[in-house]
Amino acid sequence: MAGTLYLVPTPIGNLGDISRRAAQVLEAVDLIAAEDTRVTLKLLNHLGLKKPLVSYYRHNTDQAGEQIVERLLAGEDVALVTDAGTPAVSDPGEDLVALCAGRGVEVTALPGPCALVTALSVSGLPTGRFTFEGFLPMNRKNRRAQLEGLAAEERTMIFYEAPHKLLATLADLREIFGADRRVALCRELTKLHEEILRTTLGEAVEHYQGESPRGEFVLVLEGAEPQKEERASLEEALERVEALCGQGLSRKDAVKETAKALGLSRNELYAAAVKRD
Repeated sequence: MAGTLYLVPTPIGNLGDISRRAAQVLEAVDLIAAEDTRVTLKLLNHLGLKKPLVSYYRHNTDQAGEQIVERLLAGEDVALVTDAGTPAVSDPGEDLVALCAGRGVEVTALPGPCALVTALSVSGLPTGRFTFEGFLPMNRKNRRAQLEGLAAEERTMIFYEAPHKLLATLADLREIFGADRRVALCRELTKLHEEILRTTLGEAVEHYQGESPRGEFVLVLEGAEPQKEERASLEEALERVEALCGQGLSRKDAVKETAKALGLSRNELYAAAVKRD
């Protein structure tokens, strides 16, 4: 019988955020696959655990993934962890999950720390609908192309960014979305020097100009204003009614169809059609 792959979220900064269930799973599994075994070893030392570790990171997913799946198929239980946060979200663990799904290996996800949700909840921006964009391309041309594709996005947008790329990314964001667009810059979440800066893109560029930011950032960007749909004029609606009548529809059916298509009041349109005759 095949084992189970457990997706175990780890603290994004504060080791006290590890859950009891996560600790129990880490203790119970036969093997832990880690993005960086040195980082995971610190967590295990904090929990007082000694477990076999294997490396699973972006540059060895093919080889390491197959080896892990073979051990799962042999009946071993494996925990997958990333350096911080939830595995398989903006993380090479998604490849391992897909591999397990294709080979019939059970995958169980534990709830837990996630930087994007933490940042969104504290941003002060709308949280009902959002889109997660992860890390933007390092190449400026590709980065701008991705951002330009989001120019009309009405949902709140979330990005991950490294400190050495922050200012260049903010400058591109300001140029594409406008200096007045609201943004929350969340730095070092859950850590001792956590900082939440709620400002505009224009002010954010000025704030970090000439500085050397430290720590990983989550950027939460306000979505665009909803586009107002232009309602068809009454004259346009009446012309459409006439055209449908010319195709053989009764005036009643033509009005019904036109009102529905254009979002107009059926009664008002019918009265206008009668008056026009």
